[in-house]
Amino acid sequence: MTLSKNDFLTLRELALHPEISQRGISDATGLSLGSVNSAMKSLARCNLIEGGAPSSKGLAALESYRVENAIILAAGLSSRFAPISYEKPKGLLKVRGEILIERQIEQLLAAGITDITVVVGYKKEYFFYLEDKFGVSIVVNPDYASRNNSSSIKCIEERLSNTYICSSDDYFTVNPFEQYVWKAYYAVEYAEGPTNEWCVETGAHDRITSVTIGGSDSWYMIGQVYFDRAFSDTYVPLLDAVYDSPATADKLWEHIYLDNIKHLDMMARRYPAGTIFEFDSLDEVRQFDPMFLENLDSEVFDNIVNVLGCEKSEICDVYPLKQGLTNLSCHFATNEGEFVYRHPGIGTEAMIDRTSEAAAQRIAYELGIDDTFIFEDADRGWKISRFIPQARNLDPRNDAEVARAMKVARLVHNSDAALASTFDFYTEGKHYEKLLLEHGPIDVPGYQEMAELAGRVKEYADADGAPVCLTHNDFFYLNFLLDENDHLYLIDWEYSGMADYASDFGTYVVCCECDEKEALRALEHYFDRKPTFEEVRHNFAYVALAGWCWYVWSLVKEAEGDFVGEWLYIYYNYAKKYLSRVIRWYDESFYTEG
Repeated sequence: MTLSKNDFLTLRELALHPEISQRGISDATGLSLGSVNSAMKSLARCNLIEGGAPSSKGLAALESYRVENAIILAAGLSSRFAPISYEKPKGLLKVRGEILIERQIEQLLAAGITDITVVVGYKKEYFFYLEDKFGVSIVVNPDYASRNNSSSIKCIEERLSNTYICSSDDYFTVNPFEQYVWKAYYAVEYAEGPTNEWCVETGAHDRITSVTIGGSDSWYMIGQVYFDRAFSDTYVPLLDAVYDSPATADKLWEHIYLDNIKHLDMMARRYPAGTIFEFDSLDEVRQFDPMFLENLDSEVFDNIVNVLGCEKSEICDVYPLKQGLTNLSCHFATNEGEFVYRHPGIGTEAMIDRTSEAAAQRIAYELGIDDTFIFEDADRGWKISRFIPQARNLDPRNDAEVARAMKVARLVHNSDAALASTFDFYTEGKHYEKLLLEHGPIDVPGYQEMAELAGRVKEYADADGAPVCLTHNDFFYLNFLLDENDHLYLIDWEYSGMADYASDFGTYVVCCECDEKEALRALEHYFDRKPTFEEVRHNFAYVALAGWCWYVWSLVKEAEGDFVGEWLYIYYNYAKKYLSRVIRWYDESFYTEG
């Protein structure tokens, strides 16, 4: 039986509070006394109440509005909450003395909702204890890193009915959960002035009719959502219909709702400002809980305090920086300035010699190439550096800047500095090949032929007897920074080691996506003269080997489930283009451009 909103609210209060008066119903629901009186008469006419109390028919009618379960989404990376999210999921942070997800579970239980599912992904094992502590169910989303939260909804779509959808990191100052809910809704609060939030427009009965990202003086979406059975039954087929489309991977579940808003009936549930909190940054949490940092159990912040000698309370302006393929980094500031905290990515301990990196960083500092370096923990791989405000990357299309980069390469190669570690593209590539074979036979068309060509190029290049020296080996434009005074820095020495001097040229050409004319011009800057045929041939051998090595590395990463994107093709293309060409130059001992 379908009830009007006023009838539902009145019947619900009568069921939950048998002795409640009409004045009490008015206070609890926000309905006027006249509206409550009208609802009482309507319910009596339909035999839903008898003697001012719910009848068996009334209780049966109310049952279809009972909340059946709750889903708490906790799979995301929470990258905006770096560096804390490097250590634990955001939902497990303690705010005002309570762990966020635990507070939310307790509020659900207090409302009589005991069927609770937590969807996990990133650092999923951190949530497993909730099963024993609260009796919740755990569902693992295997696609949390490659898809948006629509994948979490997909994981539990068979559980959707009269269902709360919650985020693990929300903080509700009052318990928003109820045993009975009239209709599907999205919680909203009012923003005075401009906002970047998702702002709603509503029609009759507060039905959401449209949503815009950003607005002013608007009600915006925040906090919990409620799917009623009708919404769930309509939404799930719509999700299934688009889920396998590549365009859906980056979509929130809300995007799919908005794409079909005419067919999905959801109202706006209005809350007073200050009822629901979603923390998008560390500074927002500290505004809400001034003692948050002081009470935070975080090795990252302990590291910062120990190295810089600051107080935890000084640390502010924390935000993630663009993430690389191997590491995570964030910006932070103290009273002494701005800094970068680098957190090693998962699996890098098997790929990178951190002791060697730390030694190379010290050499770079002494050479005046990278004076951003402050400290690196050689055992665990975390690092603190100075942040360069208003910095930009080197432009590989700017001839003058290319000349400066090549001069830095020459300085490093001629420095007589040495490391205990070595680096060789072919050896690295064969190492990655072994890792790739752990995933099964390598059946990529043309792979074996390319690997054989790489071996031949390596033999030819070794026979040249070229100098072995300190090399950076990640030598390309993203690792060059120019500050506001045009000072040049070469950062990130993770792959540094003793290697053929041409290794840096090979990396530069491939990763800067240089054409042959640009590569030759860079080589002229390196030698400060026109290179000989033998020098061209040798350096392009390392372009071919760099392309091949990182192509195999990309195949490994893809086999492990990571997404390398266009770089896989870029690396492949340089290997394909130059392996055969370089062999021809060695075999025929001539070189022509193009």
